[in-house]
Amino acid sequence: MLERTHKTGWYHMPFAQRLHDLRLKNGLTQQKLAERVEMSVLQIRRYESGRAQPTLDVIKRLAVTLGVTADELIFEPNERGPESDLMMEFEAISRFSEEEKKTVKGVLKGLILKHEAERWADKPAAAQ
Repeated sequence: MLERTHKTGWYHMPFAQRLHDLRLKNGLTQQKLAERVEMSVLQIRRYESGRAQPTLDVIKRLAVTLGVTADELIFEPNERGPESDLMMEFEAISRFSEEEKKTVKGVLKGLILKHEAERWADKPAAAQ
């Protein structure tokens, strides 16, 4: 059921399994996690079994408690982030000054707009 990659450790893993694995990785019992996020252990069990989905507030508390981002908790790897061939570039950009980051954002925004305009220009008139 679960395929794992050596890079992320997670691949095609539903929220329930990620929550379970992160809880264990942090050395927490279901009871301890429930106490830290201020909810019942029954609710944690429901999340881990896939019988219930948490609210945004609960996702936030779980992410903080487990030391991960909300994205890491709910999204599949690479579902939201840049492709692996762009990771090094974005990592380098994260060390830029605020002014340099502003310039990079402007350039990226321009390229994205150009790409979208070309994409829409290539569609047949009936599809637009």
